[in-house]
Amino acid sequence: MSRTIKDRPPGLLVALAAIAIALFGLPLLGLVTRTPWTELGSILTSDVVIDALWLSVVTSIAAAALSLVFGLPLAWLLARVEFRGRDAVRALVTLPMVLPPVVGGTALLLALGRRGVVGEPINDATGFLLPFSIWGVILANTFVAMPFLVITVEGALRNLDPRFETAAATLGAGPLTVFNRITVPAILPALRAGTVIAWARSLGEFGATVTFAGNLQGRTQTLPLAVFVALESDRDTAVAISLLMVVISFVVLISLRDRWWSTR
Repeated sequence: MSRTIKDRPPGLLVALAAIAIALFGLPLLGLVTRTPWTELGSILTSDVVIDALWLSVVTSIAAAALSLVFGLPLAWLLARVEFRGRDAVRALVTLPMVLPPVVGGTALLLALGRRGVVGEPINDATGFLLPFSIWGVILANTFVAMPFLVITVEGALRNLDPRFETAAATLGAGPLTVFNRITVPAILPALRAGTVIAWARSLGEFGATVTFAGNLQGRTQTLPLAVFVALESDRDTAVAISLLMVVISFVVLISLRDRWWSTR
């Protein structure tokens, strides 16, 4: 009986894969070995960490919710409607995925800041100001997170068999009914995964947030921003918060394993 690759994988490939694993594993090993385990409880219950954690949870959930509300129709539009400039719109939507976050934050500031193209007239008319507020954090998080939901859901919509939707429409169901009762349930796994990914991306956002919303404890300072500040004055706190975020992210990835790594 011939031997398969599974029985005897090529040594070179295994060696290169091991180096790649080390590339991801060694930083985590360094983090774990430098964690102040005896003081971890007191650090994670300090006012700075509690404030940052609360703000991170609230703003990331809000950003994920906004990504879902606006990203699902946008993904449907890109997947199902032919219109001039669709490729340009798709590129625009996915641009935050490749832009440096600080560039995105700068763009938001120039558009919606106190002297921004849109922000200045809004501020003059209502006194409402997005930057340096919790609403600014939510907007910055949504800006960087929504593309992840859009591309996930658009891919699911493109792979969905349209015959079920066509059959429902033939039987008299309206477009919105077809969308709610046929389309959404059929793509629910992708929709759930996209929402969780958007939430996780929001939770870890730094550049756009600090540029657009600032870094004010109890107001705009999320966990990543708290790590940045702590690195300059309290290394143990920075390590403890980093470990907390690694644990949260790892739990999220494990929860999505059936979506990404299923062999069925």
